[in-house]
Amino acid sequence: MKKTLSIMMTLIMLYACGGQEAAPPSSNTINIEANSSASYDPQRGEGKFTKVNIAPAIDEKLVQAGTKVYAVKCSACHKLTDEKLVGPGWKGVTQRFKPEWIMNFVTNTEAMLNKDPKAQAQLEICLVRMPNQNVSDDDARNIYEFMRKNDLKK
Repeated sequence: MKKTLSIMMTLIMLYACGGQEAAPPSSNTINIEANSSASYDPQRGEGKFTKVNIAPAIDEKLVQAGTKVYAVKCSACHKLTDEKLVGPGWKGVTQRFKPEWIMNFVTNTEAMLNKDPKAQAQLEICLVRMPNQNVSDDDARNIYEFMRKNDLKK
């Protein structure tokens, strides 16, 4: 019984933390300038995203796609409020961090945790390293738009 329960818990954690196969790339067109040789910048973090063009209006199509990514890969550890679960809550995240920083963090987590002081400060609070979720560039943009809409809620 204990062994069965242990196996079930392991499978649940793998699924919740992105252990399933990656979703196919989105057909959304996004405007991202990426440069893998750019030097480190604390405003954008460590990663390939150097300039993310964000329209003033929320893109509901991206939000819808981001909602699905959040449900599968993020919700087990992150609440949409400022309350910490396993990881920090997401309320206000798009006001505290630039889109490039957020997208670099979700696509290049290990490097960010090793090099970026803001990511390291979050790790000190949460005490758990975020696992690599294998988030695609499109999904990172979708998650950002979902976060942005969440931050507009009162």
